[in-house]
Amino acid sequence: MARRSLGARFGWLWAAYAVSAYGSGLGFGALPLIAVLALHAGPGQVAALSAMGPAVGALIALPLGPWVEFRRKRPVMIAMDVARFAAMMTVPIAYALGRLSFAQLLTVSAFVAAAKIAFGAASGAYLKTVVRPEDLLVANARFESTNWSSIAVGPPLGGAAVGLFGPVTSIVADALSYLLSALGIAAIRDREEPPVRAARRTGLGELLDGWRYLLSHPGLRALYANQLLVGGLIMATEPLLAVLLLRQLGFAPWQYGLAFAAPCLGGLVGSRLAPRVVARYGRRRVVRVVGTLRAVWLVGLAFVGPGPAGLATVIAVELAIIVSMSLYNPVLATYRLEEIPKERAARTLSAWSIGSSAAIALLTALGGVLADVTGPRTAIAVVGLLVLGTPLLLPKLQDQSRPVCLSAR
Repeated sequence: MARRSLGARFGWLWAAYAVSAYGSGLGFGALPLIAVLALHAGPGQVAALSAMGPAVGALIALPLGPWVEFRRKRPVMIAMDVARFAAMMTVPIAYALGRLSFAQLLTVSAFVAAAKIAFGAASGAYLKTVVRPEDLLVANARFESTNWSSIAVGPPLGGAAVGLFGPVTSIVADALSYLLSALGIAAIRDREEPPVRAARRTGLGELLDGWRYLLSHPGLRALYANQLLVGGLIMATEPLLAVLLLRQLGFAPWQYGLAFAAPCLGGLVGSRLAPRVVARYGRRRVVRVVGTLRAVWLVGLAFVGPGPAGLATVIAVELAIIVSMSLYNPVLATYRLEEIPKERAARTLSAWSIGSSAAIALLTALGGVLADVTGPRTAIAVVGLLVLGTPLLLPKLQDQSRPVCLSAR
């Protein structure tokens, strides 16, 4: 069927998301990469960088949920993009001056993580006002498709740029993408009215309101617990795999980028099929089956070896994970937006992101400690075995009562 527009506002929002996603694709793993290549960081330091940044960022973001909730969302998104641009640009400046330090990388990682949480809360709440409820799955599938295409294209180009022009090149590209994203969001012609507080809570009440809603909703509570563990365990392998591939197995930066980029082509397929798969099999079956498939492949990364065979192993495992995730993520994002009331969307989405960041930080730190004791390969194997138990947390959701609009694909 013909592809139907979701409106000019969504078009600008999608374009801004795309340029930021492609910049982040170019800068995929940029901070751990520069820590390894420029500061000669070991497994514990790389894991600490990947863990402490999101952890501190989550703490900084704690009061941002209520702050975002009761403000216009477009100015918040623009401010967070500009803030991330400024923070990221301090890295190449310090590197050029010979003043780059591990402490600065930790600070930038934390600041960017906090701004990302605030941006995500604002953009999710804003999306509910931009598209109709029946178009949410299509909109989220488009975002998901853009995300995976950016990772497919970005890391090889970023790795090649690092090899040719130095370790901060991809960081500069990532920083500039935030600035371009801010310009795209500013181009939206929208008379957004400031939200009105229905009732004023205490400061603590507002801080906890998002978690209160998540934990009181049976479906969201189960999905939240599952996502904390699956996302945290998968992300915990990223710094371990960076050390294993770049230092122990001698992969070049472009090979490291290719290992994560090529499988993302599967993400394009999965995300594009998500609305059709849900329409055919129902949301309940997709969540249960595809949510389980996300968890069964990770242990395969423990068997990566050197040379072309090792590269092929990484690509095959990542492809299986990404196809599953790209089918699952739009369904999860849509269900979450459908079940969260508009007046508490920013606080609940912020709580979700803060919890996810904290889980990633904790599990990544534990993975780094384990890797220091046993080595990165053994740590990856342990993480892969642990994630096999996460499907037990998946709920039995009801299928959608309203049809998915396939003509909007």
